[in-house]
Amino acid sequence: GQGQQRPSAPAANPAPSKPQQQNSNLAVAGPAAAPKYHAPSNQFGKASAPSSVKTPGGSQAKVVPIASLNPYQSKWTICARVTQKGQIRTWSNSRGEGKLFSIELVDESGEIRATAFNDQADKFFPLIELNKVYYFTKGILKTANKQYTAVKNDYEMTFTNETSVVPCDDAQHLPSVQFEFVSISDLENTPKDSIVDVIGICKSYEDVTKITVKANNREVSKRNVHLMDTSGKLVTATLWGSEAEQFDGSRQPVIAIKGARVSDFGGRSLSVLSSSTVVINPDSPEAFKLRGWYEFDSEGQLLECTSISDVRGGPASGVNTNWKTLFEAKSENLGQGDKADYFSCVGTVVHLRKENCMYQACPSQDCNKKVIDQQNGLYRCEKCDREFPNFKYRMMLLVTIADCLEYQWVTCFQESAEFILGQNAAFLGELKEKNEQAFEEVFQNANFNTYEFRIRVKLETYNDESRIKATAVDVKPVNYREYSKRLIASIRRNAQLG
Repeated sequence: GQGQQRPSAPAANPAPSKPQQQNSNLAVAGPAAAPKYHAPSNQFGKASAPSSVKTPGGSQAKVVPIASLNPYQSKWTICARVTQKGQIRTWSNSRGEGKLFSIELVDESGEIRATAFNDQADKFFPLIELNKVYYFTKGILKTANKQYTAVKNDYEMTFTNETSVVPCDDAQHLPSVQFEFVSISDLENTPKDSIVDVIGICKSYEDVTKITVKANNREVSKRNVHLMDTSGKLVTATLWGSEAEQFDGSRQPVIAIKGARVSDFGGRSLSVLSSSTVVINPDSPEAFKLRGWYEFDSEGQLLECTSISDVRGGPASGVNTNWKTLFEAKSENLGQGDKADYFSCVGTVVHLRKENCMYQACPSQDCNKKVIDQQNGLYRCEKCDREFPNFKYRMMLLVTIADCLEYQWVTCFQESAEFILGQNAAFLGELKEKNEQAFEEVFQNANFNTYEFRIRVKLETYNDESRIKATAVDVKPVNYREYSKRLIASIRRNAQLG
């Protein structure tokens, strides 16, 4: 399931020590988890690993390529790099309970997924390290279930009591993670639940949030990151668990994801699974090309990206896309469909309606219903069916924003209104009661400031009259660097039309 973090290996790839043959099936123990994985360089052309290896029993075993493995073989040894290692997971059902963990293995011929259950899971999990190379001998091969993996192999491996794993010292030539990247623009036509590999620049990212998984009532961390490639399309990918908590997108890294699941929520989006592999700034031609295009190519610098996770019916929160002028939003009839539309704009506040901009609300944490003053020191919430000795102030501020062509009335709720006014609701409520002049000055000072607005528009009917209602989903300072890029790109497009 989602939310389970994979252990990762350090950026460097020091050569492991020489194998020490012992009674144990693995000679060198390593940590169960390590820092975030950064892919090593693919060093081709070096001496191959030995063509045979001694088994723990002392006999010689011939090393075969992963691509040659099939269920009809009983004795085989492969030399492979561990490119993905999942956490131990447990299950419990009518047939009993148990545990497992899975790894993905790569050599020069291909890749394969391997799973260890119960005793084998306890035995091998603390010993197998991500990005290290091992000899794997004996295991059961069966037809792979492609629903749960993006590994390109018709078979998958299961460890048994006879499986042995021995570190390999001379295999730096082996490749790291193997990707078959799909363009982000192609995801628009990719079926739901497909497993894909993608690579993109982290254009922006959101803060970590906590959600509760209904199946087991367990709380997990979640973070959305927004990836763009040379197609100019942007997709939202969701990270889970400690991977979400540890992610740092402040320098707009290149992110490669192997085995992400395609979702059709709000257009097309991606979810990183427990079987997925995430590589930050991979040492690969695709990553170098993408970084160069984004930082040094005029097309990459000026390209206005369009989100495929932000179509009619759902916003990609935390990232402003689908940029429009207010005139374009109106002329394109946004909000006139069955579902709400979302767009981003740069607008200047030209008027704020302070009348009825705040109300006394239920003090309960999850309730914002307006309370009724009982005139006896108590305030009644009809929704909670309770009376309280206090209340909290909530804001519902109407503002007029304008750009170079048009204006729009926009409703701003709590966070957006507080941001525009520069004060929290509790302070403003106290100011309104005690110092009307200072309250007025807050509104005057909020005029003629320019922001980036993320706006939801939807046709609503009230008293048999239909009109477009615009609501600010997000308000933040203008990123003038990105704004200038969009203006230059717009000037170039208009010049070509002229």
